[in-house]
Amino acid sequence: MARYVMRRLVFGLLALFAVSLITFMATRLSGDVTYLLVGMDASQEEIAAVRVQYGLDKSLPVQYLAYLQHAMRGDFGDSIKYGVPALDLVMSRLPSTIMLTLTGFTLALLIGVPLGILAARRRGSATDLGASVFALVGQAMPGFWVAIMLQLLFAVKLGWLPTGGTGSAAHIVLPAIAMSWFSIAAFMRLTRSSMLEVLDSEYVKLARVKGNPESVVILKHAFRNALIPLVTFAGLNLGALLGGAVVIESIFAWPGVGQLMINAIGARDYPTVQAGVLVTATMFITINLGVDLLYGVLDPRIRNE
Repeated sequence: MARYVMRRLVFGLLALFAVSLITFMATRLSGDVTYLLVGMDASQEEIAAVRVQYGLDKSLPVQYLAYLQHAMRGDFGDSIKYGVPALDLVMSRLPSTIMLTLTGFTLALLIGVPLGILAARRRGSATDLGASVFALVGQAMPGFWVAIMLQLLFAVKLGWLPTGGTGSAAHIVLPAIAMSWFSIAAFMRLTRSSMLEVLDSEYVKLARVKGNPESVVILKHAFRNALIPLVTFAGLNLGALLGGAVVIESIFAWPGVGQLMINAIGARDYPTVQAGVLVTATMFITINLGVDLLYGVLDPRIRNE
């Protein structure tokens, strides 16, 4: 098990290194930020002094090594747009993003998984057909379009919920639904297909022959053995929701990391962009590492590889 864990840790660190390199190069290739740091009437001497101050006068490899050394200490420099430490700025917005992500993820689990179990249990019925149509439509509609339609219907037309911002529990309802819409459909389809495969197995038939109640057969024997593909998707989906919050936060003016990143990209605030991407990537890699370790708990054959 220790060897399995170490291998996953090494892969996670390599992925984080790759993310840092790609982010660094992408922000530098977007253009010279020196002119954002000085006034329009700055002299060549002032421009040169700013470049030296921020290390922009050095070659890209040297800049990257310096950036990596500081990043390992949690120092991403000061935000160009806001003038405060970039990491502190990102961390101040992170709780809002986590709250929105976990709300959407929980909503997807509570609706998608039971709906998938019900559809598998009633295979070929009107319930199964309706759930399948819902899943197909749900996965076909992009999240930003769903978000706009939710705003138009429930905020503008009916006036039941606010269009955006924060302040009360009502403000999170529409963003959470928009964020979880695709995931609900995906969880439903995956749960249904996994359950159908397990329900046809011999040990489930044997459990029924033994006289176990149907609820015990479904939940204890069938669903438990259909968990591995669900755990895989759940981990990936949670990471995807965390990274995909950018669009939803922008539409609903939700004060999270996503909205901060959009503003930072527009201002070419590369310290904030780098800090935000690395924090998000670290969380994504940590989630997937947790999923890998959970595999070893659910299936001993995996941890013995």
